[in-house]
Amino acid sequence: QGQLVASGGGSVQAGGSLRLSCAASENIYGDYCMGWFRQATGKEREGVAYIGSDGKPTYADSVKGRFTSSQDNTKNTLSLQMNSLKFEDTAVYYCAARLCFFNGSREASYGWWGQGTQVTVSS
Repeated sequence: QGQLVASGGGSVQAGGSLRLSCAASENIYGDYCMGWFRQATGKEREGVAYIGSDGKPTYADSVKGRFTSSQDNTKNTLSLQMNSLKFEDTAVYYCAARLCFFNGSREASYGWWGQGTQVTVSS
């Protein structure tokens, strides 16, 4: 089965930066697109950013202008550069993959999920 492995989480003070990476195994084949979700303690999982079928990223309003995501299909990797981090960005971050023709904004579109990586922002 296909696997996604996320890395790069950690602790940082508000205003700082972190970079997350997600590596997809070669078993995830075909025309797939990736995305990032996060889940804070006591809250539902929410979308952060996803790559569209055109290769362009779309961001949640809460992270727009601060986060940048890109997918490198030659390396089967997805990155999330997080700048100007806020306390409310604290969450477990998950990378996920879907077949590109599915709606990237819907969690149910994603058939492969990584294990999650913790991001903690102290105020």
